[in-house]
Amino acid sequence: MDIFSALINTVKNLTVWSILDISVVAYIFYKIYMLINKTRAQQLLKGILLIVLLIPVSKLLQLTMLNWILNETITIGVLSFVIIFTPEIRKALEHIGRSAFIERHIMEDDKKINEVITEITNSVDSLSKTKTGALIVIEQLTGLEDVIKTGTRIDSIISSALLENIFVVNTPLHDGATLIRNERIVAAGCFLPLTDDNDINKNLGTRHRAAIGISEVSDALTIIVSEETGVISLTVNGRLTRNYTKEKLKDILIRIIKSRQTKKLTFKERVKLWINKKRGNI
Repeated sequence: MDIFSALINTVKNLTVWSILDISVVAYIFYKIYMLINKTRAQQLLKGILLIVLLIPVSKLLQLTMLNWILNETITIGVLSFVIIFTPEIRKALEHIGRSAFIERHIMEDDKKINEVITEITNSVDSLSKTKTGALIVIEQLTGLEDVIKTGTRIDSIISSALLENIFVVNTPLHDGATLIRNERIVAAGCFLPLTDDNDINKNLGTRHRAAIGISEVSDALTIIVSEETGVISLTVNGRLTRNYTKEKLKDILIRIIKSRQTKKLTFKERVKLWINKKRGNI
């Protein structure tokens, strides 16, 4: 009865701010779980939680030595977690940064989007037919200046002919990623981070692993043409899909870019929009 009464009193004393507080904390834990789900960090976190649960048990049973070892393990474990899982922590911080302080690297004009995607898909289709390997990254909300610096700057208007020439075998820039920002080819011969996922198809080569890797740490759209089979693939948010036709690829790219146009507001613009809604201006 005491527990039931305490629960009723707690519910009665809840305020709007208490509910908001609980909701925010629940959302934070949910996002953390989604970020580490199916990663190496998930397994280590399970081990840390088990140790945390064992500490009070060992103290209650007066297992002094075990309690001391567990406490020391937790201290070292937290530091080890930060060191070992630096890539995952960086990915989480980049995800938060994309959500709050979005940069403007998405085309806004529908006609321009169609023209640019048409040039890209035309070149990809030609490269596929000749089984010429290619790796094309379309920058979105996340800035990729660090990737651009690893390649050769071009800063040219997009054309299918130029994209096809970049990936001609034995040319200086063919063995790397070509990066596109808005309606321009910014750089070629860029190095991309490789994915650490060991569950991907073993038949996929370095281009595919690099495409998955860049899409894991950014929201970029990455197109891959296999030099062995000519198969066209696309990676979005760490997920790779294959066997695209020219028309199917064009359709999905346009739909993704247009859907992200509504998500390009900066943090300041979001706050202003929220204030206007509260005032009834929208």
